[in-house]
Amino acid sequence: MAAAPAQDPRLVLLDAMASELTRSQQQLKLQSHEAPYFLSYQLKDYDQQVIAARYGAIFLDDGYRERRLYVDSRVGGYDFDSSVAEGLDFSFSTKGTSYTSRKEGPLDDSPLALRTALWLITDEKYKSALFQYLKKKGEDVYSVEDPKRPPSFSKEKPSSFVQPRVANPFDRERWLKLSRDVSALFNAHPELFDSEVRVTADKVTRLFVSTEGTRLVTEETLYGLHVSAVTRAPDGQLLDDSRDFYAPTEAGLPDDTRVREAAAKVIEELLALRQAPAIDPYTGPAILAPEASGVLFHEAVGHRLEGDRQDGDNEGKTFKGQVGRQVLPSFLTIVDDPTQRMLAGEPLNGFYLFDEEGVKGQKVTLVEKGVLRNYLLGRRPVEGFLQSNGHGRSQGNLKPVARMANLIVESTKQVSDAKLKQMLIDEAKRQGKPYGLIIRDITGGNTNTSNYGYQAFKGVPRMVYRVDVKTGQETLVRGVEIVGTPLSAVNRILATGQKQGIFNGFCGAESGNVPVSTVAPAALLQEIELQRAVEGKDRPPILSSPAASQAPAVQQKP
Repeated sequence: MAAAPAQDPRLVLLDAMASELTRSQQQLKLQSHEAPYFLSYQLKDYDQQVIAARYGAIFLDDGYRERRLYVDSRVGGYDFDSSVAEGLDFSFSTKGTSYTSRKEGPLDDSPLALRTALWLITDEKYKSALFQYLKKKGEDVYSVEDPKRPPSFSKEKPSSFVQPRVANPFDRERWLKLSRDVSALFNAHPELFDSEVRVTADKVTRLFVSTEGTRLVTEETLYGLHVSAVTRAPDGQLLDDSRDFYAPTEAGLPDDTRVREAAAKVIEELLALRQAPAIDPYTGPAILAPEASGVLFHEAVGHRLEGDRQDGDNEGKTFKGQVGRQVLPSFLTIVDDPTQRMLAGEPLNGFYLFDEEGVKGQKVTLVEKGVLRNYLLGRRPVEGFLQSNGHGRSQGNLKPVARMANLIVESTKQVSDAKLKQMLIDEAKRQGKPYGLIIRDITGGNTNTSNYGYQAFKGVPRMVYRVDVKTGQETLVRGVEIVGTPLSAVNRILATGQKQGIFNGFCGAESGNVPVSTVAPAALLQEIELQRAVEGKDRPPILSSPAASQAPAVQQKP
C-alpha cells in the first residue's frame, strides 16, 4: 500500500496558528473589559546566505535562519480602536512592562512551541491594546469631535492563498570564486583603498492568519550582487561608487563577464572623480537621468502620498485634502503597482502578492495627468478612502504602515536625449547661467515629512556633469548634494526623456527596510538647488597598500 504523502509543514504551522488564534478570540478577555475585536498572527521565516570578498579574499561566508512573529491585537471596533503609532504601545505606563516577550518563532516545526510563543505575545499585546484603548477614550474628552475622522481600521474581505514552494538555490562555489576574482581587480588600483564584492540570497516564507478568516502562505526570494569601492580626492573628500544588481532568481543575476565589467566601470568612475574639480553650490537647470529622476519622485512625491502621512499630529500632510486638484505638471502620471514583477525584461524589487496586513497587492493610480487621485493605503483609512489597496508593508515584525512598492512615473511630454540636452542649454542661457548640469547617477536620498522640520528632501548624486552652454562640452564635477522643497522641485519639470529607467533598492522608514523599485524617465528641471557636500579633510592612508607592490607594473610608452 502506498504511503500517504507527507503533509506540508507550512500548513501544519498555519493550522497551529489558526488554533491559537481561535482560542484567543473565544477566551481572551480581562474581567469587566472588552475582548479583542480583531487579532492577526504573522510568522516570517528568513533564510539568508551571504558572501563578501575584499582584496581578492573572502571576508564573509555565512548564512542564518530565523523566524519572527508579529501579533496585531485590537480592542474597540473598526470605527474607533486601540491602535497607536509604532513604539507607543506602552507610552506613559509604568505597569506591566518589567518583561517583554520575545518575538521569535521556533525553527523546529513544532506546533506546540509556536502556539506557546504566540500565546505569550498575544497576552502582552492584548493588555497593551486595552491600556491604549482606555487612554484614547479618556483623551477624547478633551478633543473636539471631528465628524470627518476616518475609522481606525478598514474592513477587508478574507483571503485564502497557499503559494507553491519557491526554490532558492545558491551556487556557493561559483560565488566564492567570482567574489575573490572580481575583488582582486581593485588591488591594481591602490588609490581605491577599500572595496567589496557581496552576494546575497534571501528567502522569506510568510504565514498569516486573522480572525476575519484570512489564511495565507507566501514565499519570496531576492538575490543581490553588489560591487562597491571607496577612495578620497586629493582635497580629502570621501568618494564612493557601486553597481547593484537584484533578481528574484539566482539565474537572473548577471554573468561573470558583466560583473567584471561593472567592477571596471566602478574603478574608471572613481579614478575620474578623484581628478574631477569640486564645484560651488548651484541653482539652475539640470537634467536628472532616469535613476536620479526616480529617486526625486520617490523622495519628493512618493513618501508624501503614503496614507499614514495624511494623519497624525506630527505629519506635514503635504497632500492632505488635495484629491482632485492639480499637484504636478499635467503631462505626468504616477502609479504604484506591486503586481508588476518585470518591466522591459528587468525585475522589479517591489513585487509582492499580499501585503503584511493580509491584503492583496493592488495597482493604484496616485496622480493622473497631474491631478491627485489616490493615496497608498494600508488598513489605516484616510478621509475619503476607507479600504486598503494592499500597501501595508513592514520588515520583520515591525508594525506595517502604508509604503511604496513599484512607483512608476509616466510622461506625455517626451523628447529625445539630444533634444533634452539642447533644452537644458537653452534654459541655462535664458537664466544667464554659464552651464547647466546633468546628473547621471545617484546613490539615494532621504526626506522629511514631519511638521516639526522643513518639508524638504535631499539626494546624493554621484556622477554630475557640467554642460558648457557655449560648446555643449560635458565635464565631470563633484562635491554637491541635491536639496529642495518637494512641490517646488517636481513642478519645475519642463520635459522628460523617452526611455524609462529602473532604480531597484530598499526604502527605509518607521516600518523598516522594504524592497522597492522606482521607474521614471529622465527629467529636465527648470531649477534645482545643489548645496556643498560634507567636506572631508582626512588624509588618505599614509603608506601605500601592500597590494600596490604586487600589482603588475604598467609599461610606459616611449
